[in-house]
Amino acid sequence: MSEGSFVTPFAERFRMRVPVVQAPMVGGATTPAMVAAVSNAGGLGFLAGAALAPEKIASEVAAIRLLTDRPFGVNLFVLEPVAPDDATVRRALEAIDPLRADLGLPPGQPLERYAPDFRAQLETLIELRVPVASFTFGLLSEDDVARLQANGLYVIGTATHVAEGLAWRAAGADAIVAQGAEAGGHRGTFIGAFEDALIGTMALVPQLADATGLPVLAAGGIMDGRGVAAALALGAQAAMMGSAFITCAESEISPAWKGRLRSMPDTATSVTRAITGRHARGIRNPLMQRLTESAQKIAPYPVQNALTQELRQTASRAENADYLSLWSGQGTPIGRKRREGLGAAELVEQLDQEWLAAAARIAALKR
Repeated sequence: MSEGSFVTPFAERFRMRVPVVQAPMVGGATTPAMVAAVSNAGGLGFLAGAALAPEKIASEVAAIRLLTDRPFGVNLFVLEPVAPDDATVRRALEAIDPLRADLGLPPGQPLERYAPDFRAQLETLIELRVPVASFTFGLLSEDDVARLQANGLYVIGTATHVAEGLAWRAAGADAIVAQGAEAGGHRGTFIGAFEDALIGTMALVPQLADATGLPVLAAGGIMDGRGVAAALALGAQAAMMGSAFITCAESEISPAWKGRLRSMPDTATSVTRAITGRHARGIRNPLMQRLTESAQKIAPYPVQNALTQELRQTASRAENADYLSLWSGQGTPIGRKRREGLGAAELVEQLDQEWLAAAARIAALKR
């Protein structure tokens, strides 16, 4: 496709040559280099800002802007302040401390802060006037959405079923991420039980598009151009892809994590709340399995997430994948056909060629 030839209104709005959004992935994957490379290649890059202090978000956005003049996005988790009681923290550490000992760490201690201040993060996005802001784990108020939009931000909510999509539409969101059950990382469910919201991407996308009338971005299980073409055929205006990009050269996740992603079978993942206190899809390993054995001791997110963070960071430095949170989607094995160390821009180009070829094959069936 040539510059100026657009596939959907969403792509046109953000000057996208390719209907691909690189998903925000907490944990070091979505570096400024990756975000800028995707946007420069004609997709839409996204920074994972949820775990970052406001000043770090500002510095990362500044780095992105040095590398590209094209639109990009920042994602935040909608979180209320937490102040866990001592018993909750103590129970969680009873299960975590034996794993810490395995890595030579002393027993864990309560923390002064368990997550960045969401309201301060939100103010930072407004001050920076980032082009796109997306939100996961909860719902913004109508006033917050209106304020973001009044300052030039395009607002995207995350939905795992139709009721959540309608809630975001009522709040005034501009678009919806349809997070299918196949997606890696944390589940975005905020209405009802997570078990009831494990709807596959192919079933979820058309239902959200029909119910909300908003632009829908399809997320979950999409690893190549065939998936992009399928998402568009189902009514999505772009495909949001995380696992496809997480092993790219610009990603700063542990080489041990990248290695597991490149060798995993299709049955390797489970959805668990054991590691962070919130349900997330990742590759099964001893960290997941041993914490799951103490399910009654798991603290809610973000407390559990913060209490296991030093353990996981130590494992990352030691290249010990047994104690990492190996977030991964179900489609990850499809990516093995690509060369190791592929750059994000080259991946966008390959996806462009692949989805156009898939669309051409579908068109040929009508003849």
